[in-house]
Amino acid sequence: MASLPIALLTVSDSRSLAEDTSGAVLVQRIGQAGHRLVARQLVPDDRYRIRAVVSSWIADPGIGVVISSGGTGLTGRDGTPEAVAPLLDKTITGFGELFRVVSFESIGTSSLQSRCLAGVANGTVLFVLPGSVDAVSTAWDQLIQAQLDDTTRPCNLVQLLPRLQEPVDQPPM
Repeated sequence: MASLPIALLTVSDSRSLAEDTSGAVLVQRIGQAGHRLVARQLVPDDRYRIRAVVSSWIADPGIGVVISSGGTGLTGRDGTPEAVAPLLDKTITGFGELFRVVSFESIGTSSLQSRCLAGVANGTVLFVLPGSVDAVSTAWDQLIQAQLDDTTRPCNLVQLLPRLQEPVDQPPM
């Protein structure tokens, strides 16, 4: 299995990294899956600060996947989807649809309030998740982990990461 370089962003006005239980769950899952956490930050619910961090990670050739948690609600300053969506070259619509289906099993109709998002930007795969431990666990365990495994068939998101693909030897001219 390919070991992917992953950056993790927590969006919160009320937590520090030390209190970031959802981030801790993701750090653990990333390591257990054999991937590498190469960057981790916490920023307040401010769409321009979120966008600045995510933009820098999208531009970094050493990062293949960005996962954010928090700031996806419908109240207050929640604006992570609005911060990230303009950066995407392509949206992975099925991610949000499937996340709401699997979330429905545990939280019922409250799942309709989920504004999670996924997409690809500059060869980087991005996931925008709600900030609860249950939400990040559900997203990782039931959707993300398999798609970040290059052995998942018939297709997986690793195939979309051109930065991580082996260069093809060109015949001499």
